[in-house]
Amino acid sequence: MVLSVDGAALSALLLASVRVVAWLVVVPPFATRGIPTMAKVVLALGLSLAMAPTLAAQDLPGTTPGLVMATAAQALIGLGMGYVTMLLFSAIGAAGSLVDVFGGFALAAAWDPLAMNSNTVFGRFHQLLATALLVVSGGHLIVIGGLLSTFKYLPLTGMPDVSSWDGVLLTAFSMFFTVAVQMALPMIAVLFVADLALALLTKVAPQLNALSMMFPAKVGLTLLLLGLSFPMLPGALDRLVTYANEAMATMAGAG
Repeated sequence: MVLSVDGAALSALLLASVRVVAWLVVVPPFATRGIPTMAKVVLALGLSLAMAPTLAAQDLPGTTPGLVMATAAQALIGLGMGYVTMLLFSAIGAAGSLVDVFGGFALAAAWDPLAMNSNTVFGRFHQLLATALLVVSGGHLIVIGGLLSTFKYLPLTGMPDVSSWDGVLLTAFSMFFTVAVQMALPMIAVLFVADLALALLTKVAPQLNALSMMFPAKVGLTLLLLGLSFPMLPGALDRLVTYANEAMATMAGAG
């Protein structure tokens, strides 16, 4: 039995999978160690397989140097788009970290073996909650669809216009800080008022040891009012999904 494989379709599949794998390596929750590397490769091949028939009609490199250059370009494109997407989705975890800083939980930072970094209590909690909400609402499918749509604007042999990427990165950074501060602002305001109240207490009753009262009072108030940021999660996540798709389309040259 002889098996024949279409060389154009196979080349398109492999080149597309490079872009998708590079994107999955960076973007949470696929970037965690909880998802095996082989699972990421299989997922990338499955997603690229859906685009292979369309991509096979494009002009593909026919020489070894051209194939190497195209592979490097696809890796660069995937990493760039993945970094911007990761930066936007990290805003929710940053909001939880701000709550930790103002609520006194920053001292309880621990090593996260899945993300391979140090994370605070509510920073990790907000990130897990956002991930669960993203999967349940189907937002991860929208983001993956946005990645696959970039193949329409940026072919496998095309080089991205990196001169426009600096504007996308600046916008992503501004959205990162804006969303994080907006989500944590209610808790920050309450904790700031609590700090002012404890400061006034030291003036009214100097005999009270306000410093010994401040830490447990802020911890209890943070636990009591933690849910103030939860109603903002669905709206913030929807905005971040939209921003991520727009950023990837702009980096691909659609805008």
